[in-house]
Amino acid sequence: MSEGMNSWQNCMLGDVITLQRGFDLPVQDRKSGAVPVFASTGKVGTHSEPMAKGPGVVIGRSGSLGGAQFIPSDFWPLNTTLWVKDFKGNDPRFVYYLLKTIDFGQFNVGSGVPTLNRNHIHPLPIRCPRDISAQKIIAQILGSLDDKIELNRRVNETLEAMARAIFKSWFVDFDPVRRRQGYGGQVRAKMEGRQPAGMDAATVLSAEALSKVDALFPDSFQDSPLGEIPNGWRISKIGNEVNFEYGEPLKEENRIAGPYPVFGSNGIVGWHEKSLVRGPGIVIGRKGNPGTVTWITKDFYPIDTTFYVVPKKANWSMHYLYYALTLCDLPSLGADSAVPGLNRNMAYMTDILIPSRDAMSAFESVVSPIFQKIDLNMNQSKTLASIRDALLPKLMSGELSAKE
Repeated sequence: MSEGMNSWQNCMLGDVITLQRGFDLPVQDRKSGAVPVFASTGKVGTHSEPMAKGPGVVIGRSGSLGGAQFIPSDFWPLNTTLWVKDFKGNDPRFVYYLLKTIDFGQFNVGSGVPTLNRNHIHPLPIRCPRDISAQKIIAQILGSLDDKIELNRRVNETLEAMARAIFKSWFVDFDPVRRRQGYGGQVRAKMEGRQPAGMDAATVLSAEALSKVDALFPDSFQDSPLGEIPNGWRISKIGNEVNFEYGEPLKEENRIAGPYPVFGSNGIVGWHEKSLVRGPGIVIGRKGNPGTVTWITKDFYPIDTTFYVVPKKANWSMHYLYYALTLCDLPSLGADSAVPGLNRNMAYMTDILIPSRDAMSAFESVVSPIFQKIDLNMNQSKTLASIRDALLPKLMSGELSAKE
């Protein structure tokens, strides 16, 4: 028995917290504001006023059961949730981790839609530290890992926004061409009555680097089926440039845990010991969530609800191709069937802009380091999540003391 076990007590969940059903708030009744609105599956919007003070904790009551969510600010819990109305002097973040260790699915009372009854889970026997300082230490240990994971997520959002802004600046607004003509994207936006973007290539790259990039672009435009494009560039069909290859079936029961992500049309659906495609690569949703475009850094396994992209020429910039495909509105090219699916032939007939090789190479050299940083952060977060998941049951049961 570890040292920390002696300070723990047996009690009921209702001795530690009081859970309350959330409140109705139809989408049409929500007003503009910054207050997060939480459903059983997570944040689903915002509102102008809260119904609960933060920090708070909610669990899924209807539809999706359990899945505790910690909310540092004031919030609005919807009626599909149970929220902690009274922490009874206990640490809110410790309570969040405590609830994460409970399998609430065993208390389902719904005949059709999974449903929790708070009166059935309040008597649930649990173990809890008597001393709130012990609760805070446990919450701090686990919370520091989650905080770093969240920080990495926000950093990656910023990095991805930088890469997307550079793509838009170069290949949508054609800012390098316009700078050579004497005005840039910010000027163009004002001339067209639009608000200038908060971030573009000019705010990301140094003046010296920007000057070198501009020299790779033409200084005039030509007409095309997609409108005005830089002189010397061309418009092609997706099918002339790449193949959408079918992923291969890999049922969940046949997956052997390993380092390679398994991708479906909704993103990662698991991990496997073998890969099917060398990374980096691009996955296109084929069935279920058709037309989604996903970038993958490492080797991966696309299942049969997806296509993976294979360029017909070796000198393509894969990062350019990824962003260009997101502009093609592939989700609108669905085939008529019971399960939504992407019509590959229609996708092949979609126009795509083909820049000069110099411009694509420059884009690749600029955004590749950005994506490498994103990948490093993702790998770190995966490691941190593994540490957290290993520590969680040991710390929350008292098997491992906070000192240990």
